[in-house]
Amino acid sequence: MLDRLSSGIKDALRKLTNAGYVDRKIVEDLSSDIYKALVSADVNVKLAQQITDEIKNRAANEKPPKGLTPKEHVIKIVYDELVKFVGEKTDLMLKPGRIMFVGLFAAGKTTSIGKLAKFYQKRGLRPALIGCDVHRPAAMDQLSQLAEQIHVPCYAPKDTKDPIEIIKNGIVKHKKYDIIIIDASGRSSLDEELAKELKALAEEAKPDEVLLTIPADLGQAAGEQAEGFKKLVGITGVFLTKMDGTARGGGALTSCAVTGAPIKFIGIGEKMDAIEVFDPERFISRLIGFGDMQGLLEKAKEAEFKPETAKKIMSGKFNMEEFYDQLKSMQKMGSMNNMMNMIPGASMMKMPKGFDAGQQENKMKKWAIIIQSMTTKEKQDPKLINPSRVKRIAKGSGTSEADVRELMKTYEQMKKVMKMFSGRGGGMLGKMMKRFKGFKL
Repeated sequence: MLDRLSSGIKDALRKLTNAGYVDRKIVEDLSSDIYKALVSADVNVKLAQQITDEIKNRAANEKPPKGLTPKEHVIKIVYDELVKFVGEKTDLMLKPGRIMFVGLFAAGKTTSIGKLAKFYQKRGLRPALIGCDVHRPAAMDQLSQLAEQIHVPCYAPKDTKDPIEIIKNGIVKHKKYDIIIIDASGRSSLDEELAKELKALAEEAKPDEVLLTIPADLGQAAGEQAEGFKKLVGITGVFLTKMDGTARGGGALTSCAVTGAPIKFIGIGEKMDAIEVFDPERFISRLIGFGDMQGLLEKAKEAEFKPETAKKIMSGKFNMEEFYDQLKSMQKMGSMNNMMNMIPGASMMKMPKGFDAGQQENKMKKWAIIIQSMTTKEKQDPKLINPSRVKRIAKGSGTSEADVRELMKTYEQMKKVMKMFSGRGGGMLGKMMKRFKGFKL
């Protein structure tokens, strides 16, 4: 997500770390590069200028605290200012209650509801859905299908056109459930008719949370929507969707923060588990290449990684059998690129030639089938796999010999990559991450 902004800031910080010393010109160049990265990601020009001016001002006037070198201090300032501009961390509702989703047409509201329901499922709560979008023809069907997919109850009658009647009956029907998530009607614009309906629905539902769904590709226009819905129904947070597929996410991210509408969740893909709690410190840490080990460990726990196997993987000392176990677990963790961004320093390191996390992610299922066609000895010692064995494995797995050889090549590349990470902690970046508040390695 926000690849353009992320790569621009990483490049700027890389220039700083490679410089022999820190002087006014180095800081000026750094600020200029960060300004360009922010503007290219659709961040408001005035806001981008304020951020970079503050970086220059602090770098010129603050003395490095004890334990940080001048370079490390400047990078810490960049981190602090970026955290500040994306907004504050807010509390999540992790107890029984009601959540109402609002938003305009095609914002991804219904899909986001499914993601949030699954989010609460994983945390031991029992969610139920109520469909009140009586205007969009397929809305009730879509919500019901999502509910069936994630195994949660859903009340979405297609023969009733009164959302107030639906919410009354739905609340009674789902009174035994912990979290009731309500899908309110959307429109192509925030008009008077929608405003009247949402107000009446909110008064009847009495939600504990009102989440506004905004697509990240709206850019700076997201701020206007956030402000409008906030005045109308008093939104308690924003669910930012499509963060994985736009260069304009910086505009939506900062516009919401400026209007005082806290971002609580971000959607990072199409799958039902492609949802993240928005944590400014962890978000910026990943954005600038410092990773998010806490997030990685949380995902690993959800995917039920075997600790002993994970340890071998991270050290680069693993066989094909252990690689297979991790492939199966990694499929549950979501995007491989996203995981790579969570490993401290991974996105700032030069990967082995030919290594492409995105392409390899798409091939995981095929690789798992190929590994299952290997003998136990071959899995334990892949060096045994000669051309004749490659031919047999390809035939047994219903794949080509080229597929088997590609798996073998990827396996060796992955070992090299993991060995690169196993020695992390030394050098300026590793030491600095340990010193910074928020980087708990």
